[in-house]
This record gives sequence, C-alpha cells and structure tokens, in this order.
Amino acid sequence: MNLPKVSIIVAIDEKGGIGKNDKIPWHIKKDLVRLANMTRDHMAIIGDRSYNSMAGYYDRSGRPMPAKEYLVLSKNKDFKSQRNNTSVATSIGDALNRIKKSGEKEVFVIGGASIYKQFIEFADRLYLTVVKGEFNCDTFFPDYSDFNKEIFSEEDFDEGHRFTFRILERE
Repeated sequence: MNLPKVSIIVAIDEKGGIGKNDKIPWHIKKDLVRLANMTRDHMAIIGDRSYNSMAGYYDRSGRPMPAKEYLVLSKNKDFKSQRNNTSVATSIGDALNRIKKSGEKEVFVIGGASIYKQFIEFADRLYLTVVKGEFNCDTFFPDYSDFNKEIFSEEDFDEGHRFTFRILERE
C-alpha cells in the first residue's frame, strides 16, 4: 500500500523562518483562511504543541477545527484530545502507517518545525506562503531546494503584509 500525496502547508519569511518564541510572528487572515479551506475534508498531520495552540484558538472562537481528521504526532503516549476527529501517533513510522491506511488521496502536514523536518522527505508538494521581510525568527523550515518545479505563484497583501502564495513540487 502506497502513501497518498503528502503535501506540506507552511508560511515562512524570506529567511525561512516560521516562528518566534513558539508563535507565528505575523497574522495574515487570508493565509489562515487558505489553510482552513485546504485542510477541510482531509487528514492533517500536526505536532502536539501546534495542535494545542490551534485547538485553543478554535476553542476561543467557538468554531470547529476545519480538517476532517487530525493525526497528532506526539512523543507523549498519554496525549489526549477532547475532539472526536483526533488520533495520536507516537512515531513517524506509526504516522506513515496510519496515513497509508487512511484511504486519503492527499494528506496535509501543517506543523510545527520538527514535524516539517520529519515529513519533508516524504512530501510531494509544498504549499508555501512566503511573507515579505525578515521577522527575527528562532524556528525555521527545513531546506526545500529540491522542490524546484513551480506550479503556481501569486502575490497578495493582507493585514499589513506582502506575501506570495507558491505551490512547488519536486521535478
């Protein structure tokens, strides 16, 4: 049984930064809406800290989280979520086996840094939001130079930030 298409969704600054002090250093509503729309009705793979942060945001807003299913990668064997659409994998091998059995055509890896690093070699496609500028980040996205086939690129502006949506694949 083969893996479905594995796609990574990430927002980076021009230096590849994705976070500072465990937070995203920009707020771009268009990018967040894009993430929600892309993961809706799909499986999303996410680390436990990123999941807890995202779940807290949705809890405060009173809205359901958009993905059909969340596969949380956690070293904590006791990790629990109160959401019915969340399961836990305790290793990359466990996560890959669950993805293979999922029946999905495409799954989305949505963070954080250690999850991106573990999944980059399995990824077929990158959905990048490149935010113009440098944000003095302390957390970075791994090298993606072998994703050199650009499928799509569009510049935009929102929330005071210029950015480019890009879709890349390996040639």
